Formats: sequence, C-alpha cells, structure tokens
Amino acid sequence: MNRWVHYRSLIIELFVVSNLGFLTLDIYIAHSVNEFSHPAEWIPLYFSFSAPLLLILEMSLNWYRKKQRYRLIGFLVGSCSVLVGIAGLLWHLNSTFFEYQTLKSLVYTAPFIAPLAYTGLGCLLIMNRMVKQDEMEWSQWLIFFGLAGFFGNFVLALLDHAQNGFFLLTEWIPVISSAIAVSFLGTALVRKCSRRFLELCLAIMFLQVFVGVIGFYFHAITVTKGLSSSFFENLVYTAPVFAPLLFLNLAFLSGLGLLGVRYSLIQNGELSEVS
Repeated sequence: MNRWVHYRSLIIELFVVSNLGFLTLDIYIAHSVNEFSHPAEWIPLYFSFSAPLLLILEMSLNWYRKKQRYRLIGFLVGSCSVLVGIAGLLWHLNSTFFEYQTLKSLVYTAPFIAPLAYTGLGCLLIMNRMVKQDEMEWSQWLIFFGLAGFFGNFVLALLDHAQNGFFLLTEWIPVISSAIAVSFLGTALVRKCSRRFLELCLAIMFLQVFVGVIGFYFHAITVTKGLSSSFFENLVYTAPVFAPLLFLNLAFLSGLGLLGVRYSLIQNGELSEVS
C-alpha cells in the first residue's frame, strides 16, 4: 500500500520536468501577445525547453550509476530557474507598475505573479536534493510550496478576473477556493494535526482539482467562441486556457506532502483522531 513513499523524490523530479516542459508551450502562447517584441522574452522559452532535457540526462545517469548520485545538474537548473522567475517578476512589474504605481497598472500589467512558477519549481528541485525524502521535513516543504503556490494563485485569479470586473459570479470561485486552500495548508504546516484534519485537507485538495477542471472548461469555451477566425489568435488573445490547470498541479504537490506527513506520523505513532 505504501510502496509509493520510496519513490517520492523521483515523483517530484518527474513533476518538475513535466511542468518545466509544459511551460514551453505556455510561454510561447503568452509572449505571442506582443510577438516576442523584446529579445529577453525568449529566455524563459529556451530555458523551459532545455531544462527538462538536462534533468532527464541527470536522472538517466543516476539510474545507471546508483552508487554515485549526480546532483550538480539539478542544482544548476534549480538555481537558474529561481533567477528566471525573479527576473520575470521584475520584468513584468516594470512594464507599467513601476512607472505609475497604481492599482490599475497592477491589474492591467503583464501577470507579475506568473513568472514565480519558475522560482517555485527551482526551489523544489533544490529542496529535493538537500532534504531526504524519508524525513517529515521533506513533506512539510511540499506543503509549504503548495501553500505559496495557492497564495500566488489567489493573487493571480483576483487580478486577472478584476480586468473585467468579475463579470460572472463564477469568476470568484478560484479566488475563494485558493483562500480556503491557503488557510488549511497553513494550519497543517504550523500545527500538529489530527488524522481527521489531514483527511479534510486532502479532501480540500481534491476540491481544488475539481475547480481546476471547471476553470479549464470555462477558459476553453472562451477560446472556442473567440471573435477571430484563427484558433491560435483566440488562444493568444482570450482567457489563458492553461492557467486553471495550476490548481491541479498545486493540489497534487500539496496532497503528496499531506500524505507524507500522515505517513510519518503513523510510523512514529503520533497520529491521533483528535488534535
């Protein structure tokens, strides 16, 4: 039943590889809005394409040479990913916010939270090499990254849907669900929780998956009903179709951390029904 716990570190590696690879497509669509008007806009695209290949190379080397673990490539990719994310944050803010410093400029600027996905993935890579997967701290770090991601999702959904004044009531769903996720994950992170509370947190993560799927459906509908005759133009200039899928990623990451904490508490005989 619990054989998966021995492969948690590998699961996270594959999680990072798949997410970085998928960001190649996401960045290409996002930066096509202004047709890559500045050469720097190609940097995250090239990085997203090359980083997974380097990580797959490292995993292959470790697979064949189990006694000598290679970690340098992962550290370098993780560090570069952190830098790309921070640079992207500053670049997006510099588009209008640093000039006008108003709430309106913050709402209608490029999504400044979005590049921090690179920072989160980079930190996740580095953590996966510095903390042993058997330690509870490893699982707690996953919960922390999930919490940070849901907080970013809260800000992103709030600002993105504020552009049309929350025209539809359903646009409040990701804002509210992200806030709920942050509050429960924060409690699970700072307190010694009961079995029931951890199971409640897992149920909330399952709810986030549902929110992500519904959000993807609504965004996809806006693409298919776009005004342009070109599907690609509708994909670029309407609602970001892949943005809601972040809920699925964060739910998976947080859920893995919650299961890890639950498993560690059971192994130590510290898990009770009531806090």
